[in-house]
Amino acid sequence: MTVKSRLLELLEQHKGETLSGEEIAKEMNCTRAAIWKAVKALREEGYTIDAGQNRGYSLTKENNRLSIEGIRLFLRSPEVYIQFPDTVPSTNQAAKRAAISGEAGHGSFVLARSQSAGRGRRGRQFYSPEESGLYLSVILEPKGNLQESLLLTTAAATAVYRAVKKICGIDLDIKWVNDLYLNGKKVCGILTEAITDFESGDIEFAIVGIGLNLYEDPEGFPEELRHIAGGIFPDKYAAMKADRNALVAEIVNQLLDELDDLHISEEYLSRNIVPGRQISILDGDRSREAFAIKICEDGRLLVREADGTETMLSFGEVSVRI
Repeated sequence: MTVKSRLLELLEQHKGETLSGEEIAKEMNCTRAAIWKAVKALREEGYTIDAGQNRGYSLTKENNRLSIEGIRLFLRSPEVYIQFPDTVPSTNQAAKRAAISGEAGHGSFVLARSQSAGRGRRGRQFYSPEESGLYLSVILEPKGNLQESLLLTTAAATAVYRAVKKICGIDLDIKWVNDLYLNGKKVCGILTEAITDFESGDIEFAIVGIGLNLYEDPEGFPEELRHIAGGIFPDKYAAMKADRNALVAEIVNQLLDELDDLHISEEYLSRNIVPGRQISILDGDRSREAFAIKICEDGRLLVREADGTETMLSFGEVSVRI
């Protein structure tokens, strides 16, 4: 671990407290000059560190910059592999490479400040501007087959719901199968990709990609998203009140908890906006109308078609009719 990384870990552990240069040097077994050099580098990266003659150093409580060192403080399994580039084409692709190579295992994850080619469902690009969202892909090794992969997506939605409520105090709505909403606007999308054993059909590992909008980017959403996308906070300043490191860690913690007993959670059902509503189902280039009856124990959606027949949906894109 570098001096800079070790210093950030120490400052995160004592966030808001002032540590003397002498104390830090003794703890880290390095020179005060090395500490000052690390402080300078961290400031250049955007960390707010107070310093003064005869006062020492302090990472301000208002500092809300994501860091591996800060996230590990809140993880129940802090030893997991974490990859955190500033930007990456796709966190899902980076996580998949790490899993295939054997570099990363269950509970490991890839996080990025932005994505240049983030992917949503049906091959769409997921808008991923720097700083205004959390872009996270978790590597999982669930026990089960491909038919149970739908429950991984519902588990991820539950994990995000619980984490946002715990850390931010905000209740989100869930839309079958993989979106979370606030005030009628989509604030989170989830993309689950499973790698299976060809002969047995068992899942070798899965990548659960989560894109959570914290606030609307100052430049605004692209025109096609302007009326359907939103953030969990009204602006950047409101978002600064929530600890991003704690939020990322809590999403991972909750997801791993859900995997211990994979099932449809009470929150997924009670907060879901689809059952009991008229919906439009997008099937390829065509859409059809139906009535959503209920979400079943295996995660599938039971619907009543226009002709009165009942159908089970395992996947697909639905929109709720107003």
